Amino acid sequence: MNTPAEAAKLYVEAGRGKVSLPLGRMFLLAVLAGIFIAFGGVAATTAAVSVPLASVGKLVGACVFPGGLVMVLCAGSELFTGNCLLVIPLLEKKITVTQMLRNWIVVYLGNFVGGMAVAALCVYGHQASLFENKMAVSMLSAAAAKTALPFGDAVLKGIACNFLVCIAVWIAGFVAKTVGGKLAGLFFPIMIFVVSGFEHSVANMYYIAAGLFAKTNQVYAAAAAEAGTDLSGLDWGTFFTRNLIPVTLGNIVGGAVCVGCVYWYIYLKKKKEK
Repeated sequence: MNTPAEAAKLYVEAGRGKVSLPLGRMFLLAVLAGIFIAFGGVAATTAAVSVPLASVGKLVGACVFPGGLVMVLCAGSELFTGNCLLVIPLLEKKITVTQMLRNWIVVYLGNFVGGMAVAALCVYGHQASLFENKMAVSMLSAAAAKTALPFGDAVLKGIACNFLVCIAVWIAGFVAKTVGGKLAGLFFPIMIFVVSGFEHSVANMYYIAAGLFAKTNQVYAAAAAEAGTDLSGLDWGTFFTRNLIPVTLGNIVGGAVCVGCVYWYIYLKKKKEK
């Protein structure tokens, strides 16, 4: 394995490559990442609702979800939350603020398209009807809960989430050298964030969109209402204002500041001072 200091140097070079991608290629790679994370969410929900005991189902789903990030890191794609680490090459003056922001914006939009596409596929392809509509009920209850979060809670849950995601990216992408090491390195941080209920902006692009699409189906909405889920606050406005915006802000702080800036200071800035 690489040392953390070696990983920091490797990320600087990787970051230069990320911001240098042509826009079309960058966008398509971002769409793929959105799809990969969304399929991780689909699998996690499917696994969770297949288990009768809810607490066990949550743990099972958390153990399945990391498969989405495995695809992101091993199959090749661009994920906004991981790219918050671009602050490292920025602080090293290897990329510019404009390059970093361009990457963040293009990748964020591509991730959104990918997540929305999978959400539509699963709802309108009736994946949501699995287990006698329990899949749909889970989709709707998750989306309703996420859009009911207080703004501050959403920000803080976003910080915690992307701290863990960027640690997973750091270990799997730049510390581990083998495929097995990458899988082991990313599994626990991702599992921890999911089982803890922290908020990931890209995953929520799928989770909340799936709930919004499912809400348009009378059968699914009725099943959720029967299960006691209040859908009155679930709409496209709350999707952005109550979740996506505050969670994204939290993700940037958690990834760019709490991981990126700290690791740059520890492993790169000191070397310049010698």
